[in-house]
Amino acid sequence: MATVTNAAAVRQDPRRWWALGALVASMLVLGFDMTILNVALPTMAGQLGASTGEQQWMADAYVVVFAALMLPAGLLGDRFGRRRMLMTGLGIFLVGSLIGTLADDVSLVVVARAVMGMGAALVMPLAMAVLPALFGPGERTKAVGIVSAASALGAPLGPIVGGWLLDHFWWGSIFLINIPMVAIGITACLFLLPETSDPASPKVDVASTALTAAGLGALIYGIIEAPGRGWGDPLVLGMLAGAALLLTGLVLRERRMTRPMLDMSLLRNRGFFLNTMAATLVMFVLSGLMFVLPQYLQAVLGNDAFGTGVRMLPMMGGLLVAAKGAEPVVRSFGARPVISGGLVVLAFAAILGSRTDVDSGYGFTALWLSVAGLGFGFAIVPSMDSALGALPVERAGSGTGLLMTVRQVGGALGIALLGSLLAGAYADRLDTGGLPGPAADAAGDSVVAAHGVAERLGAPGLVESANSAYLHGMSIVLLVSGIAALVTALFVAALLPRREDGAAERAEDRGRVPVDAGQ
Repeated sequence: MATVTNAAAVRQDPRRWWALGALVASMLVLGFDMTILNVALPTMAGQLGASTGEQQWMADAYVVVFAALMLPAGLLGDRFGRRRMLMTGLGIFLVGSLIGTLADDVSLVVVARAVMGMGAALVMPLAMAVLPALFGPGERTKAVGIVSAASALGAPLGPIVGGWLLDHFWWGSIFLINIPMVAIGITACLFLLPETSDPASPKVDVASTALTAAGLGALIYGIIEAPGRGWGDPLVLGMLAGAALLLTGLVLRERRMTRPMLDMSLLRNRGFFLNTMAATLVMFVLSGLMFVLPQYLQAVLGNDAFGTGVRMLPMMGGLLVAAKGAEPVVRSFGARPVISGGLVVLAFAAILGSRTDVDSGYGFTALWLSVAGLGFGFAIVPSMDSALGALPVERAGSGTGLLMTVRQVGGALGIALLGSLLAGAYADRLDTGGLPGPAADAAGDSVVAAHGVAERLGAPGLVESANSAYLHGMSIVLLVSGIAALVTALFVAALLPRREDGAAERAEDRGRVPVDAGQ
């Protein structure tokens, strides 16, 4: 095996831009799938009879497995080749998509999403881990922006294509569409992406992986079940306590390891830690918003699935504009003001959105969604780039795995916490007086179910109450999101190092990029 002593040698290879094309194809698959399920959830809830909690699990099964397996996925890529593991992840994602295509109940959809999460756990961190080995500090921001834009480009395509499929075919077609997308990604990686690895990286720790999966699973389960059972329910308390013990055990175990899978020493780097927290908060808000928004557009405003996808475009458009424009802005002003400014814009959009009521109409929604997309993009691209820049290149896989794990935990918590906050506020505000017991229980499960009950029983008053209750819950979710974004912006502005470019370049110069001889 040949060793390249500095990333500059790799930067001169013109194949790096072709390799970036392979990464773009891979990220398109994940970006596409990230949003296609969200727009399908209201339809699936109606056809499968899924409650809000079951919808949360259909979304969170993917994210929990994704987050739990990203750390070992990064190490597998370091040891056995990042291209090889990236292609393996796309293959596993394909298997999960096939299961979803054939599923006929909620439990099988959850299984399919979990398998897809296994594949995504390999794809996401390894696609990002390749970037420090291919691009130097000057080009890396542009590369991160392109990869982020690829994921963002898949996001608006998901609702549009998914909405069209749902209007013309059965809901399983939203999984079927992944098959050609995955085939393109695998082919691009095979022919365009050079192999990189670090055989000296630590082995995958099975016990730590199990602690991560069990701890996150228990935490998410407790949060999702809390609105229905109550926060004082013994099962909820037991799950939350068990999650605390398991995750504490994980941290203690990793701190004793000579070469830990969860490298806590990386979090001592203030730049890496704060940038990771900023990216995590953005993922928290984005995941929660993507969960609550389609139900508002489809159930409350009365759009079909395709119309719902089209009406989510303003947010995706703002995100794409910001992802493309982040590089020159960061170059002019530095990462810290851009990240904190993006978070302030996001906070403003969320607080503005919290003023939405049943009479607002789509125009007002399109306005704050556009602003939210700009905030997302200007916060996520420089925070991800700055965090990656703090990593030595030989630890790119495991370090990126840690970064992406924390981000995905933020996404899972966004769906769980904000979804549960929505469910509790909706149930408290919904007026089911005069309804039979089973009908009242069904209406309390979700706004989609309430519309179904109202149609069967001929109760238009229930529709008005459900819409008002849902808007009340959505407003609370957006207000909480806005406050969280504003607090994070203040921390970033106060604590993030003033200049990070030099630190990032020094970190990269310290790294040694192991490259297979056949590259």
